[in-house]
Amino acid sequence: MLTKIQIKNRRAGFEYFLIEQLTAGIVLTGTEIKSLREGKASINDAYCMFKNNELFVLNMHIAEYTYGTYLNHQPKRERKLLLNKRELKKWQSKVKEKGYTIVPVLFHINDSGLAKLTIALAKGKHSYDKRESLKEKDLKREIDRKE
Repeated sequence: MLTKIQIKNRRAGFEYFLIEQLTAGIVLTGTEIKSLREGKASINDAYCMFKNNELFVLNMHIAEYTYGTYLNHQPKRERKLLLNKRELKKWQSKVKEKGYTIVPVLFHINDSGLAKLTIALAKGKHSYDKRESLKEKDLKREIDRKE
């Protein structure tokens, strides 16, 4: 029985306006994928950065595999994302604009068993935007309760 692994970054939708989303492959070691299949990861503090025209996800925490030996991985190492050159160039030019960043939104394992990370081009929210988001969320919750 294959369980669906989905690790979400709920804070991203609250902290940022998510403009455009893209699903990318991610380079992992053996103990990392085993730990991820157990659901022991967090992308809440993660962010993406370009290095030598390649995109890396930084600060993504994947717990050490419990049965791993001396070959176990470092929990917060930088991991390369796999995208087309065209997509990389497009997003790199957008990130150079003021206020844009790339944040991970969802980590999942697809039907083929491959690890995928959904990333979003995002623009930071101000405090008044966050208050507006909270009001909308509370209003939606009230409507759902009444139905």
